[in-house]
Amino acid sequence: MTTAAQVATTTIYPFMSYDDAPAAIEWLVRAFGLEAVAVYPAEDGTINHAELRLGNSGWVMLSSAREDRFNVRTPRNLGASTQGIAAYVDDSDAHYARAKAAGAEMVDELSDTDYGARGYTARDPEGHLWSFGNYRPGVPAED
Repeated sequence: MTTAAQVATTTIYPFMSYDDAPAAIEWLVRAFGLEAVAVYPAEDGTINHAELRLGNSGWVMLSSAREDRFNVRTPRNLGASTQGIAAYVDDSDAHYARAKAAGAEMVDELSDTDYGARGYTARDPEGHLWSFGNYRPGVPAED
């Protein structure tokens, strides 16, 4: 069984692309409470690389979408999502209220699950799915 300390030291860092990465960074900070720790813009105003943090150990990297060796497309380009980000937050209700106030499109409203979690799923302005709640895989729910 994984402990809470092991979950907090994860080394998986999702990376995502956005058509308008500067606007996405601003929105993710405002709506979901991420912190833009590092942003490396290109000369044309796009983003070469950015690192955003949630809490002490949650990280996501992002860049502007471009045609390159990765051939990454945004959900907006595809008309569908192919993945999502799930993140632990201490206060699901407060996080939900913040995201809703920022205009996040709710895919699953805030609710309790049959496995003891409380959370929600939202879609960001470019179609990426984000789930937030008090669930941590591999860590038993606290009573």
